[in-house]
Amino acid sequence: MLNVVQELTNLFQCSITSSFSSLKQKFPVSVTLNQNEKFGDYQCNSAMAITGLLKAQGVKMPPRQIAETIVKNLPESDFVESCNIAGPGFINIRLNMNFLKRALSDVLVNGVRTHHAKGCCKKVVIDYSSPNIAKEMHVGHLRSTIIGDCIANLFEFFGHEVKRLNHVGDWGTQFGMLIAHLTDMFPNYKEESPPISDLQAFYKQSKKRFDDDPEFKKRAYSCVVKLQSGDPDFIKAWNLICDVSRKEFQLIYNRLKIGNLIERGESFYHNLMPKVLDEIDKSGLIVVEDGRKLVFPEGSQFPLTVVKSDGGYTYDTSDLACIKQRIYDEKGGILIYVTDSGQQSHFKAIYSVAEKMGWYNKANTRVEHVGFGVVLGEDRELESFTQNHSYFSLSILMVKKFKTRSGDTVRLVDLLDEGMKRCRDKLMEKGRDKELSVEEFEAAQESVAYGCIKYADLSHNRINDYIFSFDKMLDDRGNTAAYLLYAYTRIKSIARVAKVSTEELRAAAKYSNSLPLDHPKELKLAKFLIRVPEVLERVCDDLTPHTLCDYLYELASVFTEFYDNCYCVEKDRTTGEIKKIHTHRLLLCDATVAVMDQCFKILGITPVHKM
Repeated sequence: MLNVVQELTNLFQCSITSSFSSLKQKFPVSVTLNQNEKFGDYQCNSAMAITGLLKAQGVKMPPRQIAETIVKNLPESDFVESCNIAGPGFINIRLNMNFLKRALSDVLVNGVRTHHAKGCCKKVVIDYSSPNIAKEMHVGHLRSTIIGDCIANLFEFFGHEVKRLNHVGDWGTQFGMLIAHLTDMFPNYKEESPPISDLQAFYKQSKKRFDDDPEFKKRAYSCVVKLQSGDPDFIKAWNLICDVSRKEFQLIYNRLKIGNLIERGESFYHNLMPKVLDEIDKSGLIVVEDGRKLVFPEGSQFPLTVVKSDGGYTYDTSDLACIKQRIYDEKGGILIYVTDSGQQSHFKAIYSVAEKMGWYNKANTRVEHVGFGVVLGEDRELESFTQNHSYFSLSILMVKKFKTRSGDTVRLVDLLDEGMKRCRDKLMEKGRDKELSVEEFEAAQESVAYGCIKYADLSHNRINDYIFSFDKMLDDRGNTAAYLLYAYTRIKSIARVAKVSTEELRAAAKYSNSLPLDHPKELKLAKFLIRVPEVLERVCDDLTPHTLCDYLYELASVFTEFYDNCYCVEKDRTTGEIKKIHTHRLLLCDATVAVMDQCFKILGITPVHKM
């Protein structure tokens, strides 16, 4: 499928370049969706801006005349039916009907796909989720995991090679504390794997001893030294603790169907840091103050501390080693870090130093921090808790009601369990347990529960805060996953009602380039469906999944208009027997399902055929 906005932009760019050669630089063309469909499908609004540029050169030409010149010099195209000029110089564009039918046929035969220029695909390294070893995942890890996975899915759709990295916190002083506690509780750990089932309790026990017992604290620091020096017994103990965490993390990832995350913890970069520091030192960027080694990034208010006064490294050091490794060893052409917005200045400083060191330049490598806001309780109040993030300790604000009675942050697994329970109750309230088989009911329950949790996050602009409410996200009205999943199953059921098989639709799709689109609502739906490439490319540029959610919700609304006005299956009102099947409308239903399928796949939501 073609990105219509991009194709029109290229077309008008050619005309403007040939029409106004005095404009030395490449003029940025503005092509947007027409807000009033009766005037056209798209609109080019460049004439007004060109008037100003020409005036600066001493050339007086009214916007309407400029618009007329642009239209006159447009190259021939098989996807533009006509152009007309409105007002002072707005160019309204109407798409060619044959192009529209071919684009729709492409969806029906090949599914949603994009056209790639040769060599445009890059290796994408995306860093997300990032829980801490020896601590259970909690609600604070939800946003990074969901947003990161969606963006990774999007880049894979566009044909890029995507490496999903989980930058877990698996190194530091706390591991000396944990290892010391492990050797006391399970002295035979080298021969028999310790039965640590409750990792959170194990961590709390070791932390209490660390805080209360000076002798234990001394042993803990000794364990850190032995671990970092590579002592095999302490490495084994460390691996045992890490393995328990990995298994717990994976249970969460499996439930949410998170893509194949490769663990790449802080420990991975430990041996790379001395070389990176030496390189930065030789460049003359390091300043020594009060025994600390600092780097002052351009445009940053605060310096990066690369070596502490006691000679230890920091998260600044490991993140500098991390970005260099991802550029040089991983050959990343696009690097994306998905963390809360509070870390934006930190990553901006890291990127600034990396660029100053010549590790990358913006012309060849895209490096971005994908930040996100906090989650609010339904009372709009915030509750603070501390998260030992893999990059550095920070205070995160999270849902007030997501606190246990003891004041602890609720585990992510408990949040997912609550979602499953509420979804089950909702489905049973609607009587779905009587209409569906056990397997179908369980599939629907999982689809709606996890889909609603993901969509509630993704449908909001990630940089804004949002209110978490199970009641709202499970509502089957409005812009929710529940509504969209129900809409999807209704569309899927239309062909079943018509008793038209998938094979019959596939056969009919081969001739769909001659679909009659006579009804205005048929035409509106067809035009909306072929917009999906431009929407996906915009999301890829901005890294804002809510734009895709908005499109998906609007698509469901446009389809409802079509279905309410255009009978797909006509039945005898008395007998209920099928009198007529409108195959071309069933194909429009099928194209809608294909587009929704692809959107759901990128969002990480699994639809079901019956609900």
